Amino acid sequence: MLTMLFAAFLAAPSGDSVLGQWMTETRHGIVNIQRCGPSICGTLMTSDGIKANPALKDINNKDEKLRDRQLKGVTMLEGFSQSDGLWDGGTIYNAEDGRIYKARITPVDADHLKLRGCVFVPFCKTQTWTRVR
Repeated sequence: MLTMLFAAFLAAPSGDSVLGQWMTETRHGIVNIQRCGPSICGTLMTSDGIKANPALKDINNKDEKLRDRQLKGVTMLEGFSQSDGLWDGGTIYNAEDGRIYKARITPVDADHLKLRGCVFVPFCKTQTWTRVR
C-alpha cells in the first residue's frame, strides 16, 4: 500500500510542471508561462499574426485604451492558485474577441496542458496546449 501511495505521489505533476513555453491550438501562439509570486502568469511571445506583422495591435480589446498596445508581450494568463495538481481561479485573455475568461489549467503530462476558459459554467471551451522544446 505504501509503495502505491509513493508511486502516485511521484506521478503527480508538480506546480512547476506548467512553467515554460506552450503552443496554443490556434494560430500557433506561443505563451511563456512563468512564476508570478505565488501564482503563475503567461505572456504571448508570438503567433501567426505577430509573425506576419510584428507590430500587430490588440484591436479587439474591450478596453478602448488598450487597443493600441502591441499583442507581443501581452499577459494572457494571470491570477491562478494551485490546488490538487491544477491551477484554478485565474483568467485567460482571448485577443480574438478581446474578452477575459475565468480559467483553469490542468497539466496532462510533461508536454500537454488542458486550458479551460468559461464565460459562465457550463459555457466553457477547452484547448490542449503543447510544450515547445
